[in-house]
Amino acid sequence: MLARNGWSGGGIFTNASPPNIIIILTDDLGYGDIGCFGNEIIRTPNLDYLGTRGARLTNFYSSAPVCSPSRAGLLTGRYPPRTKITQVLFPSRGIESIVTAYVGLKTSVIALPKDEITLAEVLKSAGYRTCCIGKWHLGDIKGSRPYERGFEHYLGLLYSNDMVPLALYRNQKVIEPHPVNQDYLTRKYTEEALWFIKQNKNKPFFLYLAHTFPHIPLHCSPEFRGKSKAGIYGDCVEEIDWSAGRLIEALDSYGILNNTLIMFSSDNGPWWTGNPGYQRGRKGDSFEGGMRVPLIAFWPEQISAGQVINEPAMNIDLFSTSLSSAGVEIPKNRIIDGRNLIPLLSGKVKKSPHRFLYFYKGKNLEAVRMGDWKYQLRHYVHYSPVGRPQGPWLFNLKKDPNESYNVYDEYPEIVKELEDEIKSWNRGFNRGL
Repeated sequence: MLARNGWSGGGIFTNASPPNIIIILTDDLGYGDIGCFGNEIIRTPNLDYLGTRGARLTNFYSSAPVCSPSRAGLLTGRYPPRTKITQVLFPSRGIESIVTAYVGLKTSVIALPKDEITLAEVLKSAGYRTCCIGKWHLGDIKGSRPYERGFEHYLGLLYSNDMVPLALYRNQKVIEPHPVNQDYLTRKYTEEALWFIKQNKNKPFFLYLAHTFPHIPLHCSPEFRGKSKAGIYGDCVEEIDWSAGRLIEALDSYGILNNTLIMFSSDNGPWWTGNPGYQRGRKGDSFEGGMRVPLIAFWPEQISAGQVINEPAMNIDLFSTSLSSAGVEIPKNRIIDGRNLIPLLSGKVKKSPHRFLYFYKGKNLEAVRMGDWKYQLRHYVHYSPVGRPQGPWLFNLKKDPNESYNVYDEYPEIVKELEDEIKSWNRGFNRGL
């Protein structure tokens, strides 16, 4: 019998010893904010440990330049417009929800639709224990919360920490009403994650740890305040690094570190502060600074240490990568845009599974990447004069990673190939929504 989302389940996992899977997602962390991606100010020894003993992907992207669509892409393996999550979601109570409904009209929704299938739902049906900790931001209405979307256990905030009312939930119960003391959120998330790992150390589990920070307003526990050389932003990041270290220690103490796939990333580029890797743009932009984010992939049994992989990939790939690593069938009753990165991460192949990657802002396609080339369609940017979109542009990211020099006129054959692809993609994509 088909479930409410039209998917019947994948059955028990087929791997003899399926790995534990942990996705650590930060909020508004920049590409250049951790040591193994070039930061020399903020101390991140634990994340650097994962990066130097695993793989670092230097051309990895979020599937949207803002929170909710990017998270929808990660957890469904689908480009956000397919899920109808095309803008930041707001609490279902208050004026923001009215604005969301008015602005979104038929192009967006106020929660992840019930017919979407999440990574947690697939893994749970295959025998994994599942847990979501931290920021959800895919809807707070009935039927849309984490424990209703495949996660057996949840602790966290249902949306961004600058929205109200802001309460801390454990499953369906508010355990700290508005206003939450945000100084201790990272610590509470970490303690809950350690509890979940301990409870399930002898079973395959999926832990989705979605940190609240470094989204503004910035908070950290007293032990970390004022300790970094990068202000409160750096303090937040160093506490997130401490959290990762606690998880590593726990996994190692239980003898399960080597068979745990850990993937660390960010939902989009940094907002007002943070380092976008000295690239053009920030959160909200389809330029590199808004969507290129760090990815660390650690799994000693499959991923060789010290790899630096320059091939393009996107957070929609974490869906297929997680399922493939677990030996779980990928749903076939819908379009899954993400691809399995394990062959690339393990060194079995040298090329990205994507010939093209597509960059959406809202419901609009704004850019396409093919190899070293990135084509920016004509669109509005933050500094556009009112009523005047900019572009199109063609950039060679290998020679011009800052997207500073438009070579549209110099490479007409590349322009034609990408414009033909865009036309073909749009026709097929619109049919597949």
